[in-house]
Formats: sequence, structure tokens, C-alpha cells
Amino acid sequence: MPRPARSSSLDALIRDAAADVVARITPALAKQFSDLVRDGVSRKLATGARAGGASRRARRGDITKWVADNRARRVPNFVIEATGLDTKKKIVAKYGPGAAFEKGKPSPKPKA
Repeated sequence: MPRPARSSSLDALIRDAAADVVARITPALAKQFSDLVRDGVSRKLATGARAGGASRRARRGDITKWVADNRARRVPNFVIEATGLDTKKKIVAKYGPGAAFEKGKPSPKPKA
């Protein structure tokens, strides 16, 4: 590599060196990226995944145990059938937070 002229600034030297490196590695990066995309698309097509990357949510298993909690999102049907109460607030008010309900077992005693 020829010796740079004394009037060249450090910024210009760095910019030239970086441009040289980018020019050399860009084709390799582009090939690597296209190979990864091709492999990913092939894998998605082979597994029968839906377009856009949106996959169906797996079915949840049956809930067999539920603990009364104010932060719960929903009350399982077996708890509603066992207590006759349809909201988590009513269940927590009657049984207290932390009351555990299990499918096929009697419901816990209400709090005093």
C-alpha cells in the first residue's frame, strides 16, 4: 500500500479504509443473508406454517387446578359450576385469595 500524502487527514484515512473493508465484505454478507432467508422460508414451507410468520396458538390443555387470585384473567368453568359464582371478584371475596380449586374435588371452605 502506498504511503499516504502528508496532507491527508486522519478522518479521510479512516473513511477510505472503512470503505475498502465494506466493499470487500458486502458480497459475502449479502450471500450469507440470502442463504439464511432461503433456509428459513424453506423450513416454514416444509412445516406448513402460515404466511406472514403468524402461527396458530397451540391448544391449551384442560385446567385441572385453579387458585383464586385478584390478578387472574378468567375463571375456569369447573370453578363456576362448583361455586355457583361467575366472577373472580366474587370468588375471592367468598373464599379468599389463595383458595385452591381442583377439578373433581370439593371446593374449599369459604373464609369466615
